[in-house]
Amino acid sequence: QVRLVESGGGLVQAGGSLRLSCTASGFALFSRSSMSWYRQAPGKQREVVASISSGSGGSPYYSTSVRGRFTISRDNAKKEVYLQMNSLKVEDTAVYYCVSPNTWGQGTPVTVSS
Repeated sequence: QVRLVESGGGLVQAGGSLRLSCTASGFALFSRSSMSWYRQAPGKQREVVASISSGSGGSPYYSTSVRGRFTISRDNAKKEVYLQMNSLKVEDTAVYYCVSPNTWGQGTPVTVSS
């Protein structure tokens, strides 16, 4: 059974940084799965934040709201995906989810204070 577990969320001041991690289990071939980070802010719909392709993960996708501040990466040997978040803004406050094509993690909350 595929399982995704996020960690690294928390409370940070605006302008600060956080690094989210996602540990995958149950994948037959993790390296062949594209992976994404989504987020859901209070009262808003879930939105994709960043995506990374299978394999080495070249040409990642970023939403316009985070491009230039967030970096997605992966370590296939560890079956992990990361989201480095820099220059955080109050509007980045949300629950962040690690997502594979068929599975969602439970989410990790990120709160950015002014």
